Amino acid sequence: MEVQQFYYDNKIVKKFIYATMLWGIVGMSVGLILAFMFLFPNMTDGISWLSFGRLRPLHTNAVIFAFVGNAMFAGVYYSTQRLLKARMFNDTLSNINFWGWQLIIVAAALTLPLGYTTSKEYAELEWPIDIAITLIWVVFAWNFIGTLLKRRQRHLYVAIWFYLATIVTVAVLHIFNSLELPVNALKSYSVYAGVQDALVQWWYGHNAVAFFLTTPFLGLMYYFVPKAANRPVYSYRLSIVHFWSLIFIYIWAGPHHLLYSALPDWAQNLGVAFSVMLIAPSWGGMINGLLTLRGAWDKVRTDPTLKFMVVAITGYGMATFEGPMLSLKNVNAIAHFSDWIIAHVHVGALAWNGFLTFGMIYWLVPKMFKTRLFSTGLANFHFWIGTLGIILYALPMYVAGFTQALMWKDFNPDGTLAYGNFLETVNEIIPMYWMRAIGGSLYIVGAIVMIYNVVVTIRSGSKVEDELAEAAALTRVSKSRTAGETFHTWLERKPIQLTILATVAILIGGIVQIIPTILVKSNIPTITSVKPYTPLELEGRDLYIREGCVGCHSQMVRPFRSEVERYGEYAKAGEFVYDHPFLWGSKRTGPDLLRVGGKYADSWHFNHMYDPQSTSSGSIMPAYQWLVRDKHNRSEIQDKMEVMVSLGVPYTADDIASAPTSMEEQATAIVDRLKEDPDLKRAFEENEKSLGADYIPMKDREIVAMIAYLQRLGTDIKVKETGELLTENK
Repeated sequence: MEVQQFYYDNKIVKKFIYATMLWGIVGMSVGLILAFMFLFPNMTDGISWLSFGRLRPLHTNAVIFAFVGNAMFAGVYYSTQRLLKARMFNDTLSNINFWGWQLIIVAAALTLPLGYTTSKEYAELEWPIDIAITLIWVVFAWNFIGTLLKRRQRHLYVAIWFYLATIVTVAVLHIFNSLELPVNALKSYSVYAGVQDALVQWWYGHNAVAFFLTTPFLGLMYYFVPKAANRPVYSYRLSIVHFWSLIFIYIWAGPHHLLYSALPDWAQNLGVAFSVMLIAPSWGGMINGLLTLRGAWDKVRTDPTLKFMVVAITGYGMATFEGPMLSLKNVNAIAHFSDWIIAHVHVGALAWNGFLTFGMIYWLVPKMFKTRLFSTGLANFHFWIGTLGIILYALPMYVAGFTQALMWKDFNPDGTLAYGNFLETVNEIIPMYWMRAIGGSLYIVGAIVMIYNVVVTIRSGSKVEDELAEAAALTRVSKSRTAGETFHTWLERKPIQLTILATVAILIGGIVQIIPTILVKSNIPTITSVKPYTPLELEGRDLYIREGCVGCHSQMVRPFRSEVERYGEYAKAGEFVYDHPFLWGSKRTGPDLLRVGGKYADSWHFNHMYDPQSTSSGSIMPAYQWLVRDKHNRSEIQDKMEVMVSLGVPYTADDIASAPTSMEEQATAIVDRLKEDPDLKRAFEENEKSLGADYIPMKDREIVAMIAYLQRLGTDIKVKETGELLTENK
């Protein structure tokens, strides 16, 4: 038997570990700033690129794709080489993967604060960056598959199965959700509209959690937990059931983010059914991970690496129990749009992804730098302060969520809302926001302690070198199953067949849910009174997207008595047919805005955007004074309308040609109404007098387009007292 010598590439792993720690601190720091913005809403003092709406997607992208993404690559590159007994296929591809991913992160860090966003959750990056993500993911897949083909280990270990499923599914999700038509280099519109866009987005959004934050980390769990504990995986059979049931079921569960929305009931119910089923494979994986530690509990008590891994797996189990429970309609009716969801998400992110990453780093760094961890005491301190941080973050958010749900739905004996003013619920949970900020502070302190511990460890160690290894060359065997060989054992030595079957498993759910919603028009009944946005309203909608308003305000009134009483008639699917993208939102830090059109005077909206506390005492909304100050660039409106026509919005040639005139007329009418307020009229005159030649006419400022959009919301449909639509196509 020929034994071959080769070298593992440890340098690429080192690069990804360094990037993980760097971006982890950046992403967590932005999150901490956002937590304090709930307490001090104007702490960034009207600086547009530091506003809450623009920083929120920066936080989520930095934590998911920069911190967790780099950790995933570090773990995959380290474990894959050892599981396949082969160096990565190509060093150049490895480095393109690394540097390309870092450039994508930098591009996100620049564009999101500047307001270049699609507004789609976890997919906010604009189309050129989407293309770059696709290309770098292809490089990663090419490198991984090339390594598979030159492997010296015949059978593929369970971690490799999860990596393969991740590569295939993330590619499918990203490509289909990111289909958009560009207007310019940094502006595009989703090819899907309204209900269809919502379904595709949450098919992606839920499965980004599944196949970027979960499946690759399950692969890392199956590799690093046995290594750290020096124990074999508890059950090979359970790992098979875990893998196939998880990837098949997970892909169906996206619609549970859209319960009681305008999504067709059949799609909602499919999402619920498969979400409930998810608890079985998820807990199967958790049990497999925890029971791998059987016989090693004494080591768990003394080894901080294993402590982090135990809490990570426990956090995975908690989050994957709660997820199916939250998908039950009666629970979702209470929890959705509330801070309960924030607690749920962060149990998974902070415990599962964060702690598994920390445990992996503590295990990898001493091994790669051929030294001992500088301080076990500091690692234990990190573990306990991090655990306390998770508790102090999550528990107050659960309390806040329960409080919101109870207050939103509470009625007086006479049938009126007990808390008709939304701000009453906001003020009630401010103490919980203080606790969250404290918990987040503790968690990031722990991460900083880890970095110090790791840096000192690295300095005491030797330079990272490629690691010499040897293994027997892979010999040819029969392509068919051998006597006594099970199907799955045969499949484990057939990466192409394994990949094809995994792809089929994840495609079935997407095809069954998405294609009927997109192709069967009867699923989305139209409403004749719903018309496209005027040019100025379309521009205002783009400003709404730019400022991240959807991060705090929903546009989806659900068919509950409490919501109809508070906001107005519940949402209909036909209302959103011209919405590219949809803006239903997933959190109500502020009230729902679907029916806000005509509810307040134009002057109220003007004052509310300039100084929210002047119109709403106790509001935690930050000021958007640059909207009042800045001139609005409307030069691309005709290009935008032409793109909308390509997407099926029925603008005529005359509509497009007359767009500048239409905007001028509508803007002038809004300014005339604003001047009916004596205080605003006086302020406009003083502003014009003080600026002289530099004065920007009020009709040309961004605030006017924003007001036009807000005043349009919810005004297309008319409802009889019986609740029946007057103009719905039957």
